[in-house]
Amino acid sequence: MGNHFPVVDRNNRKMPLGQDGHSWKKKTSDVKEIYDFKEVLGTGAFSEVVLAEEKRTQKLVAIKCIPKKALEGKENSIENEIAVLHKIKHANIVTLEDIFENKSHLYLVMQLVSGGELFDRIVEKGFYTEKDASKLIQQILDAVKYLHDMGIVHRDLKPENLLYYSMDEDSKIMISDFGLSKIEGSGSVMSTACGTPGYVAPEVLAQKPYSKAVDCWSIGVIAYILLCGYPPFYDENDAKLFEQILKAEYEFDSPYWDDISDSAKDFIVHLMEKDPRGRYTCDQALQHPWIAGDTALDKNIHESVSAQIKKNFAKSKWKQAFNATAVVRHMRRLQLGTSQEGPSQPSLPSPCHGHQLLPERDEEVEQRSEAKCEGGCSGAAGDEAECDPLQNCTYRCHPTSRV
Repeated sequence: MGNHFPVVDRNNRKMPLGQDGHSWKKKTSDVKEIYDFKEVLGTGAFSEVVLAEEKRTQKLVAIKCIPKKALEGKENSIENEIAVLHKIKHANIVTLEDIFENKSHLYLVMQLVSGGELFDRIVEKGFYTEKDASKLIQQILDAVKYLHDMGIVHRDLKPENLLYYSMDEDSKIMISDFGLSKIEGSGSVMSTACGTPGYVAPEVLAQKPYSKAVDCWSIGVIAYILLCGYPPFYDENDAKLFEQILKAEYEFDSPYWDDISDSAKDFIVHLMEKDPRGRYTCDQALQHPWIAGDTALDKNIHESVSAQIKKNFAKSKWKQAFNATAVVRHMRRLQLGTSQEGPSQPSLPSPCHGHQLLPERDEEVEQRSEAKCEGGCSGAAGDEAECDPLQNCTYRCHPTSRV
């Protein structure tokens, strides 16, 4: 493994990381001289995300710890994620704040988002409307338009990559996980089949060249789910699922869509257009009345949508690379002034004063987290060589019959 990961400058020229004039590549023998590592927030096949506190400022961050051994043969993946994240500064996109490297590990210091996952928040709400869904989609469109304007295609937009910034009721939504993102050259098209099957555009499955239109399709799928709680394409058989997507065969089923506005359906139809040339761009979608106007209804659809989310989307926590739920638990404990050892304290405890607030974890995660290496990463990091080291798979879709 070389010492430098090349990145792409503003003119899409490759250059070694840290040589782009910004000195953003840090070298340190021990990242723990700068950060106190608190607890494991999540584990993936090749990386571990740890809650950490900057000693100087007491600022909380999420640090992705990646063993270099796990990157052998996968250097392009991490080069890609770093190149993408370093370019991005947007209010609705999780930022890469710093990078550290030692002989054994690479550390990506990420902005901490503590508001939890999209589906969890919707299920917890007592009141949820089309207008709420419209506001969510508007934020996603704004962020993806920003990416597209920079020549970046996300390629793996899905609900589990959408996290709330904070636990505030009016918290903004954040796009995370750029493991599959691609920086486009001018006029370039891509053809690598990637993404999560239920959310990928027909042209990706058809292995045809594609571009940023694939993200707009995925936003259409997300909007569909936000309004009914189940995916537009579902079949236990992958071949049949792919066939549905390739033909863009989906329905607005009764009774689940009976109370949804025609404007919302029109918005989805324009994004989930089979032909990418006729599909809405982010600009066009942002101008649609369901986003820019007042056609999104105020009717409460929470009961139906939350029931379908719980029925159709099952968590598989043990495999995820970032456990947003663990962050929420941690932040709530901090706000309540509690620790595991005793009752509530009158003041907010600092995480650096011995309050080791461990999240509840599934048994497999607990076992994987026991064998720690010096870099703060799980000793089991290399167990699943076939997995993407940057993958975040919080939710797995388990479509069921709704009849």
